[in-house]
Amino acid sequence: MSQIKIFDTTLRDGEQSPGVNLNQLEKLEIAKQLERYGVDRMEAGFPASSKGDFNAVKTIADTIKGTSVTGLARTVKSDIDACWEALKGAEEPCVHIFLATSPIHMTYKLKKSPQEVIDTAVEMVSYASRKFPQIEWSAEDASRSDLDFLAQIIEQVIDAGATVINLPDTVGYATPSEYGNMFRYIKETVPNIDRVRLSCHCHNDLGMAVANSIAAVENGATQVEGTINGIGERAGNVALEEVAVALKIRSDHYPYSTGVNFAETKRTSDLVAKLTGMYVQANKAVIGRNAFAHESGIHQDGVLKNASTYEIITPEMVGVSSNTLFLGKHSGRHAFKDNVEKLGFELSDEKLQEAFNQFKLLTDRKKEVTDDDLFTILTEVQTDMSKVDKYQLEMFQVQYGTANIPTATVKLKTPDEEMVQAACTGQGSVEALYETLDSLIMEDLQLVDYQLNSVGRGKDALAESHVQLIVNGEPMNGRGSAQDVIEASANAFLNAVNRYLVQQQASHKKQAVK
Repeated sequence: MSQIKIFDTTLRDGEQSPGVNLNQLEKLEIAKQLERYGVDRMEAGFPASSKGDFNAVKTIADTIKGTSVTGLARTVKSDIDACWEALKGAEEPCVHIFLATSPIHMTYKLKKSPQEVIDTAVEMVSYASRKFPQIEWSAEDASRSDLDFLAQIIEQVIDAGATVINLPDTVGYATPSEYGNMFRYIKETVPNIDRVRLSCHCHNDLGMAVANSIAAVENGATQVEGTINGIGERAGNVALEEVAVALKIRSDHYPYSTGVNFAETKRTSDLVAKLTGMYVQANKAVIGRNAFAHESGIHQDGVLKNASTYEIITPEMVGVSSNTLFLGKHSGRHAFKDNVEKLGFELSDEKLQEAFNQFKLLTDRKKEVTDDDLFTILTEVQTDMSKVDKYQLEMFQVQYGTANIPTATVKLKTPDEEMVQAACTGQGSVEALYETLDSLIMEDLQLVDYQLNSVGRGKDALAESHVQLIVNGEPMNGRGSAQDVIEASANAFLNAVNRYLVQQQASHKKQAVK
């Protein structure tokens, strides 16, 4: 069977999703999990876009050794130089250079003639070849480009040193037949195409990203680009787990395989969902909560007699297991550490103790502790804010009911170690809580998004809250969990503010060093 390479861009294209703002440590955690998942190449970010992105890409490139790491660059020498500085410590440094090739992009965005576009692409790929052993060149908006022009520019960038040619459906406009035909045309027309790997990159604006990606593979693409859970700009990218599982389950029809470790699918999906705050819908293919649930009596009867009657994917294949008790209040630190390692987390002794303490507190209030509960605790403690002066929740109280005006009273310890207290009202309990917190915090705050989810099921399930705040003009995400939904909401709000303080303190330290 032909091997299809998996190119993950969760940390670059996925992070461009509205409301997603990952810090360096969170990006590294996702990168480590992507390595365990078995992706062949991960796009760690856009180094020239910001100092934070540069540092994250460099950290990932210096850490990840089992997967090729790449960074995005425009056709600008400074972008390529920034990529090299960030990626030169990688096992196999790769730069991903893109330039639009469609008439609408060349005319209105680039304001360049077709020949100028060719000259720019060739010059920059040639420049990158002096540094990088691997160069991917992308024809942005390829699916709306003239095929003859596309063939012409591809031939020349290959001669200039490109090792991978990517033909994206940038706005999700193509149909499967159109997208497949484009790959077939390039495969048959470009004389030196055998010197490179052909890659597809599909967006899901019309809901055809998976179908388009598979059509590309059927017509010569040997690399599929996408994201975990299909996150990304607008309607997102192709969901890599869906493509990988489709090729696996229908191997009778598709003679292609991937290097994906399918048992890591759910864990990878869960980590990306929790850290980005973009939760997976219940009916999502492959990994949704209802993917293996059966409501119909006829379906239940069939599955009980033989699971294959209504299940073409086994839960075990993608790492889905029943949430049974595996640790309890009498479990020791050694057993806890063993389960942490099985979940793929690498924690310092200090962080492990912090997670263990939170676990013990949870077992005092929750009879059954599940994998999901532990996963939530671990993702909470992985962000290191222990060494920064921050806001701490000392006490809160919320009074509300059908006959009362919701009122929240909050006591905080400020970064200056001062105790402050206030009470405010609101239309609801969360609004009252957030109004009170806002009145106590010195920073200028604007709430942009608020989400509340249940971790697992049952009346004692953990509540998990995710917020996005604008803190002094900077978008910040915050997460918080607790058995009480109001406490989880408070934790998420303060987490977003404290993440801003961490970012500011790190920035001040770097300036002081300079």
